[in-house]
Amino acid sequence: MAHYQRLRDLREDADKTQQEIADYLGTSAQHYGKYESGKAEIPLERAVLLAKYYNVSLDYIAGISSSRHPLTSDSSLSPIGILSDKITRLSESEKQAVKDTLSSVIDMIK
Repeated sequence: MAHYQRLRDLREDADKTQQEIADYLGTSAQHYGKYESGKAEIPLERAVLLAKYYNVSLDYIAGISSSRHPLTSDSSLSPIGILSDKITRLSESEKQAVKDTLSSVIDMIK
């Protein structure tokens, strides 16, 4: 599979719009759309950001591997850092659900 098809599939699987991913990458939706259509090559820095965002390997994004999962993980990330990274990927309603759940847990502990 071509890398630009992977970009679209990953975005659609995450239920994100081109605009949302473009905002994350610091580019326009129009320019990001060119990455997905194969009309422009995605810079390595942005491919790395997307690999982290989707939690996949660069090999997967490049179409070299059919395995989505990175071969190694960054053990330097703390559990809080990992949680924070995952929370930033949630929709606003999902973030609110996490906040409500945490509030309930805190209330039970008190």
